[in-house]
Amino acid sequence: MTVTRESAPASQLRLATAGSVDDGKSTLVGRLLHDSKSVLADQLEAVEAASLSRGAEGPDLALLTDGLRAEREQGITIDVAYRYFATARRRFILADTPGHVQYTRNMVTGASTADLTVILVDARNGVVEQTRRHAAVAALLRVPHVVLAVNKMDLVGYEEPVFAAIAEDFTAYAASLGCADVVVVPVSALAGDNVVEPSAHMDWYGGPTLLEHLETVPVGGDPGGDPARFPVQYVIRPPGAEHRDYRGYAGRLASGVLLVGDPVTVLPSGHTTTVAAIDVLGEQRDVAWAPQSVTVRLADDIDVSRGDLIAPAASAPPVTRDVEAHVCHLHERPLRVGARVLLKHTTRTVRALVKDISYRVDVNTLQQRPGAETLRVNDIGRVVLRTAEPLALDSYAANRRTGSFLLIDPADGMTLTAGMAGEAFAVVRTNDAADEDEWA
Repeated sequence: MTVTRESAPASQLRLATAGSVDDGKSTLVGRLLHDSKSVLADQLEAVEAASLSRGAEGPDLALLTDGLRAEREQGITIDVAYRYFATARRRFILADTPGHVQYTRNMVTGASTADLTVILVDARNGVVEQTRRHAAVAALLRVPHVVLAVNKMDLVGYEEPVFAAIAEDFTAYAASLGCADVVVVPVSALAGDNVVEPSAHMDWYGGPTLLEHLETVPVGGDPGGDPARFPVQYVIRPPGAEHRDYRGYAGRLASGVLLVGDPVTVLPSGHTTTVAAIDVLGEQRDVAWAPQSVTVRLADDIDVSRGDLIAPAASAPPVTRDVEAHVCHLHERPLRVGARVLLKHTTRTVRALVKDISYRVDVNTLQQRPGAETLRVNDIGRVVLRTAEPLALDSYAANRRTGSFLLIDPADGMTLTAGMAGEAFAVVRTNDAADEDEWA
C-alpha cells in the first residue's frame, strides 16, 4: 500500500519567527494574524484600548503577540509565544521567538520543531550580526525552509535596489551554511505591504506575499520517504480473561509508515518480529503514518517496554552508547566536562556522562573555539557523551525527531541542554570493568 500526502492528515505548517530587536517582528506577526482574520473582536478591542492609552494613533499590532507585561513595557519579545491560526488552505502553529542574543536558547526552542523559519531584517540596516546568528541556528536545526522578510520597506521608499542588495547578501550567506531553500520577501509590517495582500508600492516585486508563500510551501513530502520510527510509550494489557492474549504497545509514530505484516526490530534488544495489528482509536487499521498515535501489536511474545524503539528490520538505526552531538545549553547552570546527567531520547531516559566538550561556537563570529571546559547559557557547542545504557539513535541530519535529545539534571529534573546527534561513531560494547568503574 502506498501512502501519499493526500491520505495523511490535513496540511499543517509549523513556523518560527526570528529577528533583531526593533526589526518589527512582533508587528509583522500581529499584522499576519490581523489581516488573515485570525484575531477575535475582543482581542482587537483590547489592543486598541492599550494602544490608545499609550498615545498611539491606531492599534499597535505588536501587542497581539507580546503577551508578557515585561515585553509590553520594554517593547521587546522575551519568551516564545505560540499562536494558532488557520486559513482556507492550511493550519499554522507559529512560534514567535525573541531576537535578543540573550535569548538565543528561546529561538532554539521555538525553531527545533519548525518546518519553516521567518527571519526579519530592517531594510535600513540590512543583514546584521544577529541575522547571521539566526540563520546559523536555523541551519544547525535543519529547518527545511527559510524566509527572509525585508521589513520596513516604507522607510526606504520601497526602493528595489535596497531590497536586491539585502537579498543577495543573505542568500549567499545562507548558501554557505547549507540552507537549500531560501525565499526573500519585501514587506512593510506597519503598512501591511506584501504580508497578506500584495503591495501597490512595489510593483517591481513579482513573488508571493508572505502568507501566500506560507500557504503553498511544501511540508513533509511523502510520509513513506522516511524509515518508520515508533518509540514505545506505554504497554497495554487490558484486564479480564477475554483480553488475556492482548498485548499492545502504544505511542506516537515519530516518522515514516508502519504496515501490518512489516518485519520490524525492537531496539535496543535487537529482537525481530512482524507487525501483527495496528489499532487506531480502538479500530484495527492496515497502516499508520507519522505523526499518528497508535497501538501496535506484534506477532511474537517478546520483551518490549517503555523506551524501546520499534523500527523496520531493514532500516533500523544504529545502537550505541557513545554520542557526539551539537548542543545548545539552555540553563543558567553551566554544563561541565565530567558532569553526570540524564539523557532523554524520545520515550527513553538513561544516565549519561559528559566525556568532552570538543568546542564552543562563538555566536558572534560562528567560529569553533576548542578547549572549552564548560558551556554556559545560550552557548552552542559540540559534546561527546557516554551513556550507561544503549540508545537507538539516528543522526539529527537523517531524522530530526529521533536524532534529538535533552540533557536533564538528575538532582532536580531541570532541563539543561538540547542536543542534536551526529553519526554514531561507536557500536555498543558489553559492560566491562572500566564501564563498571565509570558508573560506580
